[in-house]
Amino acid sequence: MFIAFWLSGGRVLAGMNVNVWDVTDPIRELVRSRRVVDPEALADPDVPLGEV
Repeated sequence: MFIAFWLSGGRVLAGMNVNVWDVTDPIRELVRSRRVVDPEALADPDVPLGEV
């Protein structure tokens, strides 16, 4: 199981999840929002994606 993100300029360009079933919508929202995110928070499994 893992989640991968591709970033540019602090924005999530793409995300991929493998066998993590409840993150598709939050990943989609991160990509579509085009907001700048904290890469450390994004990498922290204890931070829900909706709070990044």
